[in-house]
Amino acid sequence: MKLFGTDGVRGEAGSFLSAQVAMRVAMAAGIYFKSRSVTNKILIGKDTRRSGYMIENAIVSGLTAIGYDVIEIGPMPTPAIAFITENMRCDAGIMISASHNSYEDNGIKFFDGHGDKLTVEVEKEIEAIYANDDLIKEAQVTAKNIGKAKRIDDVIGRYIVTLKNSFPLELSLHGMRIVLDAANGAGYKVGPTVLEELGADVVVLHNTPDGFNINENCGALHTKDLCENVLKYRADLGIALDGDADRVVIVDEKGEIVDGDQLLGALGAYMNERGVLKGGGIVATVMSNQGLEDYMKKSGLKLYRSDVGDKHVLEVMKEKGINFGGEQSGHVIVSDFAKTGDGLVSALQTLALLLSKKQKASQALRPFELYPQKLVNINIKVKKPLESIESLDLLLKEIDAEGIRHLIRYSGTENKLRILLEAKDAKRMHIRMDELVAFFAKALNA
Repeated sequence: MKLFGTDGVRGEAGSFLSAQVAMRVAMAAGIYFKSRSVTNKILIGKDTRRSGYMIENAIVSGLTAIGYDVIEIGPMPTPAIAFITENMRCDAGIMISASHNSYEDNGIKFFDGHGDKLTVEVEKEIEAIYANDDLIKEAQVTAKNIGKAKRIDDVIGRYIVTLKNSFPLELSLHGMRIVLDAANGAGYKVGPTVLEELGADVVVLHNTPDGFNINENCGALHTKDLCENVLKYRADLGIALDGDADRVVIVDEKGEIVDGDQLLGALGAYMNERGVLKGGGIVATVMSNQGLEDYMKKSGLKLYRSDVGDKHVLEVMKEKGINFGGEQSGHVIVSDFAKTGDGLVSALQTLALLLSKKQKASQALRPFELYPQKLVNINIKVKKPLESIESLDLLLKEIDAEGIRHLIRYSGTENKLRILLEAKDAKRMHIRMDELVAFFAKALNA
């Protein structure tokens, strides 16, 4: 059974991700970590979905059944789980979340004892254990060897301190008005608290989770409310988190969304100016705009590209000795302060940039022009290997010859094909996009 997608195990709660699957996944992961155990403790956090109760209890059952002690900390952002796992010396951390998906879905993300996401190789080992009935049966313990679970409610303070420490001590948010959209998700408590403690006047949107309204017409994927309220309250900046607060979307004082690649470019150059950027460049994904690469070159820096997914960004960052990278979708990693994408760390770095440069967001966060780019998602029936689709290679060679950059890949979590095109000639790019959409609709939905 294929469990892991682009970012952990994810699917509809109660069907693909049932209580039985969650318990067995937990047991398989526990068996893997048990062989490397130091403290015999695993941390569990979650976002605000109703199904989190079911999945959390199933995971606790699975882990305690094989002898692990479990620490439950309730709703917390994904990056907080990465930090607290290492901070509390746990063997591993588990985040129950489907990130930006709607409430019907849920997911299980794993971190090792250092707060790092698991490699593909480790995920494959866990899948192999999951499929091995004998291993699962042998790992179960009895009597005094059964693990225990306890809930801790005060760890939010540790994460708040860490967030505040990522913001320069010489700066204050006093006098700044910020609109924060918490997406009715995991950042609904910590987000407003941090910004207020740093001195900002904060207008908070969508911070009343009810188990079903996470990401519902709000947050990083639905910014209409945020844009309107930035203008309504004459705010200096708008910040939108997603359901597990590991990504951020920024809205400038004019109520306009800042492109994720422009944000990466602005922050990367700012870190370089301050002398804190390591490795002579930044990391982005194959999805990032060519304009970002050209701007980095102009700034004397190099852009390294990774596969899609913030864990792949982090892998290249480690390989190249770089401390900054991210995805245009808003997963931004400042590895001096966070082990994974962290929406609040990224927002604080953005605010520090604005204060240091004494510029408005509309000016400071758009340091270069983007090449015309279009992304289309197609619903499909089957995921045929792209290389096996007849005539596709010839069509892509024609597109290459016209100077159009293309990236075509399947979604790791949904039955969708993603087509990205980018070119200086926008008209020609749109013509080719229509052609590709029609081609794949026929090839993958027959």
